[in-house]
Amino acid sequence: MTEPIFDHDRLDVYRLSIDYVASSFSVAKDLVGLHRHARDQWVRAAQSIPLNIAEGNGKRSLKDRNRFLDIARGSALECASIQDVLAVTDGLGDKVHGELKRTLKRIVSMLTRLIARADAVSESNAPYNAGDEYEYRDAEYEHEEQPESRIAPQETAQSFSKSRSTARPR
Repeated sequence: MTEPIFDHDRLDVYRLSIDYVASSFSVAKDLVGLHRHARDQWVRAAQSIPLNIAEGNGKRSLKDRNRFLDIARGSALECASIQDVLAVTDGLGDKVHGELKRTLKRIVSMLTRLIARADAVSESNAPYNAGDEYEYRDAEYEHEEQPESRIAPQETAQSFSKSRSTARPR
């Protein structure tokens, strides 16, 4: 493969999926007859893996990125299933089937970790306590030792937040 130009070119899972596409194409071109429909589906699913990885990696939001990575993961699982069908119908030999399936397992594992890592990056929701009780002081004078501290009544806190709020209703 050539020198990395785009961000997705640097992803190991992308490079591995490109290698998988090349391997599956070289095997698929020999499939004829009854295997041609599975061959066409296999080629499309194999191409879908790196295409969705690249498109997802270019998205700005983590939600969009994960959606495309999840689609790529689904395409890899589809390839594994198609290979199983081809293997039981004598379209794929056991050795080739095993090698390609191990590659797919690595791709699926890498995509699963990428998705999980992106999910773990999110921030937790901080509680916002508008209108809760707060302390206030009647008056503060320069020479007082300790001003008296009281808890505001709940009605006062709520009416204050409603009447003087600068937030606009949605």
